[in-house]
Amino acid sequence: MNRRGFLTTGLALALAGCAGDGGAGEDGTTTTAPPATSTPTPDAETLDTHPAAADLAAQPTLGPDPREATGVIVAFEDPSCPTCRRFEENVVPQLREELIDPGTVSFVFRGYPVIYPWGEPATKALEAAYDHDAAAHWTLLAHYFANQGSYRGSEPATVYDETESFLAAETDLDATAVVDAARNGEYDAAVQTDLDAGEAAGAGGRTPHLFFFRDGVYRTKSGGFTGITTIKNVLEV
Repeated sequence: MNRRGFLTTGLALALAGCAGDGGAGEDGTTTTAPPATSTPTPDAETLDTHPAAADLAAQPTLGPDPREATGVIVAFEDPSCPTCRRFEENVVPQLREELIDPGTVSFVFRGYPVIYPWGEPATKALEAAYDHDAAAHWTLLAHYFANQGSYRGSEPATVYDETESFLAAETDLDATAVVDAARNGEYDAAVQTDLDAGEAAGAGGRTPHLFFFRDGVYRTKSGGFTGITTIKNVLEV
């Protein structure tokens, strides 16, 4: 399925999914199926074979190299998704302090624009920013989450214009060059790669969708808001 077809069908499924519709755990976790730890089977998928990890080296990553980390989280997120914002603002800082910065867990971000339409141009801009400077990608992502209300309902041209203004004011990037590259379709293929990976992995139209690997072996996935207690239990860290 092409990107536009997937976005069209995904949007119909995703609005409720972004907010989460599963049961809530004691740490606030909401998942499609509350994950539990288990001993990997001999034929379990790995970072080399699981579709969520396709083209892994090209993705924005926090922490150690995924090939060297004890645990890996591959997170499919949409900058327009309120549940992704809640996850990024409330859980990721804990992950960074307790697991990512100490070098235990690698956190891999994959842009997955399936919620509100403005997430698509925003994701293209994120890809362009990352290609020029990794730190700028995370700065721009935080900006989108913090300002979701002002972007909601925006046309692509408006998203690009406001993104350019932000990058010019808050980063050292050539904001015009970065946004023009996104606007002109230079990063359409990169976005499509992530959409294809998410679809193949079973993320569907729900974000955030997290895929967990321990010692390079796939354990389970979680769709919706997932708290740090659940993450630690799944990764056994």
